Amino acid sequence: MSELDKQVAGSHYQDYAIQPLEFITKNKLSYIQGNIIKYVVRYEQKNGIEDLDKAIHYINILKEVSREKKI
Repeated sequence: MSELDKQVAGSHYQDYAIQPLEFITKNKLSYIQGNIIKYVVRYEQKNGIEDLDKAIHYINILKEVSREKKI
């Protein structure tokens, strides 16, 4: 069994065809981008609006970092 088939604490990712971690790593996304995906994907099964607020927080961080890089 692959470590990607396991989940420690909860089951909020196990119903997806591809785990967020696998998607994030295969697409070489940044830590910030990965957190955005993670929180949006799990919000209905885990922390609801709190996870959406976390995703928005990381989106705002990404915007700030992008402005500094002038992307």
